[in-house]
Amino acid sequence: MQTIISQQLLNATSTAAKASPRLRKNHNFHRADSDLCHRLLNALEPETYVPPHRHLDPAKGESIIILRGSVGVLFFAANGEVTDKLRLQPQGEHIGVDIPAGTFHSLVSLEPGSVFFEAKAGPYVPITADELASWAPPEVNAEVSCYLAWMKSHFD
Repeated sequence: MQTIISQQLLNATSTAAKASPRLRKNHNFHRADSDLCHRLLNALEPETYVPPHRHLDPAKGESIIILRGSVGVLFFAANGEVTDKLRLQPQGEHIGVDIPAGTFHSLVSLEPGSVFFEAKAGPYVPITADELASWAPPEVNAEVSCYLAWMKSHFD
């Protein structure tokens, strides 16, 4: 049976993100982590932290299209220098991005209730230490709030 991507579904996914300890939530359309194609909604709240990372598997590029709110996308060199940035907004100049495998990147929610559609190759494989940026704090770390503020400052 088909799934309709509606305002009600966006609202439910955002509500779940707000209630989540990580302040983000996926709504998967694929049936299992083992599926070869992953399609999902990803809701992010402004205080969530997505550690800069890359996907080393050449098949693991990802495509993102913003549906609601505003999300900043940062791209980094191997040394942590910001090389590019995009603000994704449904009515803005940029509404999506295709991120090649091997590219260090991160996302920041710039508005409450931000939701984007994401597509990438499966199966799901947890990010390895080699894929996490060594120059950025891990997700559970006292430095996260300062680093997140620095990331957001690129969109002031």
